[in-house]
Amino acid sequence: MIQIAVDAMGGDFGLAVTLPAALEYLKQYADVQLLLVGQESELQLRLQGVSAALLRRLTIVPSSQVVTMADKPSVAARQKKDSSMRIGIDLVKQHRADAFVSAGNTGALVAISRFVLKTLPHIDRPSIISVIPRARGHFHMLDLGGSVGGSSDYLFQCALMGSVVCQVLDAIQKPTIGLLNIGEEEIKGNEAIKQAHQLLSQSSLNYIGYIEGDRMFQGGVDVVVCDGLLGNIALKSSEGVARLMSQVIREEIQMNWYRRSVAALAWPVWRGLKKRMDPALHNGATLVGLNGLVIKSHGSAHVFSFQQAIRVAHKEVQQNLLDKMRSGLSGLVAELTRS
Repeated sequence: MIQIAVDAMGGDFGLAVTLPAALEYLKQYADVQLLLVGQESELQLRLQGVSAALLRRLTIVPSSQVVTMADKPSVAARQKKDSSMRIGIDLVKQHRADAFVSAGNTGALVAISRFVLKTLPHIDRPSIISVIPRARGHFHMLDLGGSVGGSSDYLFQCALMGSVVCQVLDAIQKPTIGLLNIGEEEIKGNEAIKQAHQLLSQSSLNYIGYIEGDRMFQGGVDVVVCDGLLGNIALKSSEGVARLMSQVIREEIQMNWYRRSVAALAWPVWRGLKKRMDPALHNGATLVGLNGLVIKSHGSAHVFSFQQAIRVAHKEVQQNLLDKMRSGLSGLVAELTRS
């Protein structure tokens, strides 16, 4: 039975989203047990009427504090040791949970995870990686906000981690790696990007050079590497464009009865477009580089979207990502040392 800890109090909506999502996920997957970390009295109250079959696979882990979205990472780490976020990460550290999912404060989640779980050998700081949809398939992108102002060494480490993640989750033996930049010319970019370009060019990784933002969605690259500030802006911008497209299409369809009639005939097309482009379907980013699996959900996630974050944790436990990350990083570092 896979054990996944869930920060029941985290995110913009807390229990209003996390609890229904957890219960629905248990209904769909029989090989999972969820540990809900949060305020016990509230959880008990909301669980009244839930079937005994589901309750047998659900455990409440009490906490007395909550990390808010306004808390500074240092405050959350030092003063909120009984928060649902801290206890959930402790469960992973104690091997009572195989993974932890939270929609809470990103900075606090990264800081507490790094402090409690520590990083893997050869990795200085954890990075946030997620799957991004494109015209055909998807690509992996990191860092999406785990660290701002990354050095060339950090960007190189992101490339190592992204390569291993792609090998494990997508079964691609030599993933192509691109370095996000403002142009493809050698002279473009800041010093950290230029130095990372040199490191990657001299490595045995399947590095294809600089790529610009539009090229990410055209194919040809499996892993996109960037600084956390740039990556988070790129991610949120792409999600905003996807929502804008959906809104504009709905508005155009509703303009008159003729358009509504034509749209009804094209319903399978709209449904397919939503399935491929809806950001909610791709919620759940992994903090890679840690001695444990931690998944970050969007703070504004609704019930269905939060289920996707739990699904990411479930899949990564099933595919033994953590152990493969350890061995994969060791293998890549050994290969780079030899070369």
